[in-house]
Amino acid sequence: MKEDPVAFRLDCGATWLNLLATRGRAFGARPVERLPDPVRFAEWLGLCDLAPVQPPHQDDLDRAVRLRETLRPIALATVDGRPPEDDDVRSLETFLGQDDPVALSVDGRLVRSAPPSTRTALARIARQAVDHLTGPQRDDLKVCPEGDCRGVFADPAGRRRWCPSPACASRGRVRALRARRSASAGTQGR
Repeated sequence: MKEDPVAFRLDCGATWLNLLATRGRAFGARPVERLPDPVRFAEWLGLCDLAPVQPPHQDDLDRAVRLRETLRPIALATVDGRPPEDDDVRSLETFLGQDDPVALSVDGRLVRSAPPSTRTALARIARQAVDHLTGPQRDDLKVCPEGDCRGVFADPAGRRRWCPSPACASRGRVRALRARRSASAGTQGR
């Protein structure tokens, strides 16, 4: 069964990491945009329990893409043990300033009130990212070694090599098998 390239990735370990995954193969020749319009963005927010009271518009989607592309280099720098660029940090700070009144309720489980706006939903995602990137959980972050992917994901057990995408793991395993076979053929020919 072939993986749907535009299916949402909701298995990266945190909502902010799933936001990064809304652009697949981000470093490849043909990136996959999983948030092409406000309707699809609204669907993603709903799946992340962040559906705002007011549905998102195009400017909200543009802001979400800016947040995603601001977080990506910061996350990659964090995993690489490098300080992020000052401009990226300043840009991230612009997403954090929203007031976010919190109301909790119980509806079969603990539930947080819906964000009143998409800006507030994005502020929640930005705060989650900041908490993750500045706390001890940052050590659980990894980057997929596939050159066209370089997706960031949480790996608290320290066992994953590739991002959760089956395509990346499959390509990596095939490449490793070919390398082993090539090396084996080279040693047998001597």
